[in-house]
Amino acid sequence: MAARHRRRTATAALAAVAVLAAIGASAGCDAVNKAIDCVQTADAIADSVTGLQQAVENAANDPTQTDEALDSIEKDLDKIGDKTDDVDVNKAVDGLRTAVTNVRDAIRNGDRTPDVSPVTNAAGELTKVCTSS
Repeated sequence: MAARHRRRTATAALAAVAVLAAIGASAGCDAVNKAIDCVQTADAIADSVTGLQQAVENAANDPTQTDEALDSIEKDLDKIGDKTDDVDVNKAVDGLRTAVTNVRDAIRNGDRTPDVSPVTNAAGELTKVCTSS
């Protein structure tokens, strides 16, 4: 299922890049570059979410992988937040950040296999917002 999600995210990202490249002359380079950055970072987040899912599945073997995956998502969220002033993108970033915080809190409270579906859903929303901006 993760591979299918990744392909869907990559396809959406490529489609968005193609559309943005086609309208680049009329929309202005700065707006296009910001949108492309958003799509690329959303794709990196999708990879990190896949890593998070795998880390949670293997938490018994190496619990530090979960923290590393969460750190990676947060770092990518910072990149998007620094590059956009789009209200919808910022709302999606905030939603994903909240989902990541909830997973961290669950782990700190002793849950070795926290539910990461809110993170997956929030990452999907971010991808959708980035590709429609």
